[in-house]
Order: sequence, then structure tokens, then C-alpha cells
Amino acid sequence: MTHQLMAQEEWRQVKNDAFNVGEKLQYRFYYDAVLTGKVTAGTGVMEVKKTGKKYNDRDVVHIDTEGQSKGMFNWFFKVHDQFDSYIDIKSIAPHYFERRTREGGYKKDDEYHFDHINKTVTTRKQTKPIPKYTQDFISAIYFARTFNTDTLEIGDMLPVNFFLDDSVYSSAIIFDGKEIINIEMGKFRCLRFKPGMATGEVFSKKYPMTLWVTDDKNHIPILGVSAVVVGNVKAELIEYEGLANPLTSLIEKFD
Repeated sequence: MTHQLMAQEEWRQVKNDAFNVGEKLQYRFYYDAVLTGKVTAGTGVMEVKKTGKKYNDRDVVHIDTEGQSKGMFNWFFKVHDQFDSYIDIKSIAPHYFERRTREGGYKKDDEYHFDHINKTVTTRKQTKPIPKYTQDFISAIYFARTFNTDTLEIGDMLPVNFFLDDSVYSSAIIFDGKEIINIEMGKFRCLRFKPGMATGEVFSKKYPMTLWVTDDKNHIPILGVSAVVVGNVKAELIEYEGLANPLTSLIEKFD
């Protein structure tokens, strides 16, 4: 048996009913604090695109993600981030990730080449060992959407490993219950999660974020709230198209 055939057989199979090519999600980011109120800080788009590229002779889809600051935030902290993740159609594991970050005076460009068979990732600086099927942080979102949530109980933890800034983070997403929430788009039945994050100067707690995803087969993130040192940062879904399934979690659409 050739090495290529052996490698093909070693890949995991992930059942994905949550998304497909053509899905496009658009978000608005807010900064919310007592002194300022609710201020639009920027917008973001996440789109699943078809691509003719192959990695390790395997078919992939392209997750094209872009975020940028808007309005007054450009005056003192301009942001324009671009992230591209090429993920395996069958395993939902990343093969290649490219990052272009522009945040104020901070600039970061990098690319990750994942080798899941040999358990390594190669950046522009080095090659490092990783656990098999380590995600980049964009593909991690889409991988988490494939999880079966039918039997989840409050407190259940869903483990996800992801690679960022030359380090592997072993994180866990805690299921925090179900909730009906209102956003400007409408009223939704949601699953509530608390994703684990690395602590530091911005985030003071290990689980500073609450994330609401639609309680249907799509598992679309529709609202995220992060507690930062002063106030909250919120990401809210404002438009969607090309969903893989009917949006049955939508109770009432607002005009």
C-alpha cells in the first residue's frame, strides 16, 4: 500500500450538516460602555467559497474572513484584518491558513502549513509539533459548528485545539444552556456557550466571552459578547445568505 493511500485512510471523517459553499455571514461589532453607550466599532464578513485548490491531494473549501473598523474608531485605532483558511471538506481540519493583521500600529503577517499526518505546523519562522487536527482560530469556529448538540447538558465541555502566534492553545467550549434572544434582525432560539480564551492584558478571565448560536442545524453564531477591561465588545449578525438548512430557530423577524 502506498504512503498516499495510507495517509488518506488515516484522516478523520466529520459529519457536517451545518454549512456549505455559498454561505455568507455579515456582522457588526459594537463597543458598549457606561460612558460611551453603544458605538459601532466595525464590520466583519465570513464567507465559505469554492476553490480549485487541493492540499495533500484532498479537496478543500476556502473560508474568507475580513474585518475592519468604521467611523470614529478609524481616527485612533484603525483595524483591517484578513484571514483565509483552507479546510478539508471531509475532516474540517485546516491545511493552510494565511493571516494579514493591521490593528493600529500593530502589523502581523503569517501563514500556517498544517501537516496532520506528521503532526506539525510550519509558519514563516519555524516548524512546530502539534496535536493531530489542531485548528487555526477561523476553522475552529466552523469545526465547532459541526458538533452534535442534541444531547448536550449544561456544563458539558467541547474540547478544541487551535494554533495562534506560534503556540498551541487547548481550549474548551462550555455549554451554558438555551435562551431566546433578541437582536436587531429578530428573535431567535439559541444555544449559549462560553468559549475558553487565553487570559492576558485584554481578557482578565479564562471564559470572558458568551456566544449564542442558532438552535437549529446551521449553528450560526448570531451574538458574541466579550467582557474587556472597560466595557464590552459585541459582535451581532446583521445579514446572512446561502445557509445549508432552513433557519428554523428564527421565531420572529424584525423589520
